[in-house]
Amino acid sequence: MGVTAVFVDGAYLEKVLLHDHGRPRIDFGRLVAAMVEGDELLRAYYYHCLPYQSSPPTAEEKERYAARHRFFTALRHIPRFEVRLGKLAFRGMGNDGKPVFQQKRVDLMLGVDMALLAGKNRIAKMALLSGDSDFTPAVEATKNEGVLTTLWHGSQTREVRPSAELVQVCDERRELTPEIIQSVLRHS
Repeated sequence: MGVTAVFVDGAYLEKVLLHDHGRPRIDFGRLVAAMVEGDELLRAYYYHCLPYQSSPPTAEEKERYAARHRFFTALRHIPRFEVRLGKLAFRGMGNDGKPVFQQKRVDLMLGVDMALLAGKNRIAKMALLSGDSDFTPAVEATKNEGVLTTLWHGSQTREVRPSAELVQVCDERRELTPEIIQSVLRHS
């Protein structure tokens, strides 16, 4: 038993839900409860970006932005839930003619939050939902502070396979299986 903080890489979770589970609508409060596994929740942190808007934005961009803003506002109403937003940067056009965007600040914010909570002895455990090797140094720092780390991740399919380095550095691993997703579906 101990105090647990949950860290969710929102873009990665979206990919897992799309590629592994067909994009179900989940209850984020229930997901966090599953990730805490019966321990006390300090807080859940969700990291993502608002969609890119050109200047001036198109009608489609405005609608996408408004929908994402509503979603983040709803998440903020979940008890002990914090939304941290980075920036989305336009990086040019891809070979397929589609625009390429890159999240900025998200990984750093997540890593800093993990290290600060561990360094201040606020948590005994942390649950990280991600697949990105960029979090490896932050996980190592939290482990050095005595925090037990559990990686929550998607399947081994190419689109959502977690980094081998991140899998290796975490103390425990949990795949978001169909059974877990079924248990956290929204009922309304």
